[in-house]
Amino acid sequence: FKTSRYFDLVYSYLTVIRRCIFLLFIYFLIYVCVCVIEIGVQVAWGDLDVLVVDMPPGTGDVQLSIAQKIPVDGAVLVSTPQDLALLDTKRGAKLFSQLNIPVIGVVQNMSHFKCTNCGEISHVFGKGGAEAFAIEHGLDLLGDVPLDMSIRTHSDEGKPIVIAKPDSDQAGVYRGIAAKVLNSLAVTC
Repeated sequence: FKTSRYFDLVYSYLTVIRRCIFLLFIYFLIYVCVCVIEIGVQVAWGDLDVLVVDMPPGTGDVQLSIAQKIPVDGAVLVSTPQDLALLDTKRGAKLFSQLNIPVIGVVQNMSHFKCTNCGEISHVFGKGGAEAFAIEHGLDLLGDVPLDMSIRTHSDEGKPIVIAKPDSDQAGVYRGIAAKVLNSLAVTC
């Protein structure tokens, strides 16, 4: 009798905790959505050619709220070449299609790794997955961003590779992607 009552008490306690966590999660999502929308709509940005919003993968409430509340001229899908990552990319493409937001193209992130000692190229996350996705969906492949130590270290220092090493091959990849996006949006800088 006592054991059964103890388990009932523990189960009730865990149920209350689970509900509190769920409510906190819902509150957090609402808060994030409101903050992002306020930043996009209520901030006096001045004259901008382009405002880039980097969103996490997926098609959740934050992405949907941004797409519905802030004017969006186009979306760029970013994915690693691996099949699992491409599932999120596919869902993102479907979301933007349903919201009548044109997809400008696909960026294949961490497309390859070039050994700094011997120069051999390895495809750590597979080869060409995002490129195949782009072709399959009639989208442009905007660029292949390598898995590169200098990109990571300069980003960690707060100096993107295009500022830290503007003449590097890695910076050239980013400039090429930016040029294609700006061209697609018919923006001249």
